[in-house]
Amino acid sequence: MYSVQMQKECTCFKKSEYCNNMTFERQKDAYQYANIVAEFMNEEFCSKHTFSTQRVEGGNMLISVAINVDAIPGYNPHISCDVGCNSTDNWSLESTEKVKDDNS
Repeated sequence: MYSVQMQKECTCFKKSEYCNNMTFERQKDAYQYANIVAEFMNEEFCSKHTFSTQRVEGGNMLISVAINVDAIPGYNPHISCDVGCNSTDNWSLESTEKVKDDNS
């Protein structure tokens, strides 16, 4: 017997028609079911999570759940430090000016 398990049941999964811990006689059937369900969940659910499948111990399948960072309001993963942008900072780590220390 081969099983398909959800890593974590989100609210959308609990409200859906899908079941956790499905078992199949053949590994091929478990593999196909897991991939189809993960694809449907990515298309039909609220998009706060992304779902992917992976083969785990014993040939079983796990549907992994990850947070979809693109669905977080205000989150922009492409913003980094001020390198390459129009920074308004008046200082730089690569300053060429020498500052005289009054203590020397």
